[in-house]
Amino acid sequence: MFNHSNKSQTNQASVLYRHGDVLIKRIASLPVAAQRRVGATLAHGEITGHSHRIQQPNAVQLWVHGSDLFLEVKEPSATLVHEEHRAIELPQGLYRIWRQREYRPDTDVEVMD
Repeated sequence: MFNHSNKSQTNQASVLYRHGDVLIKRIASLPVAAQRRVGATLAHGEITGHSHRIQQPNAVQLWVHGSDLFLEVKEPSATLVHEEHRAIELPQGLYRIWRQREYRPDTDVEVMD
């Protein structure tokens, strides 16, 4: 007999979201030494001044571990917004956040919105 609930949990752990130059991946747990970070902004646009941010700041908690950023959605969902992108609903859970990088022969550079 196939257990569908285990399949959905496995699929949820590998879900990816892309919001402009921000990549978001659902994860099972936070790193042990992660530290709380104030705010609900995932990334600032250096060129436009726009930001990728959670519309309901009380619904989330940001975490950092070294240079890595993590998002905890504590409510049933939270809305990720940006002036130039369609809003994304993130379901309750834990996520790792990355900024897209572009390759240049001499270095890697974060993409700027």
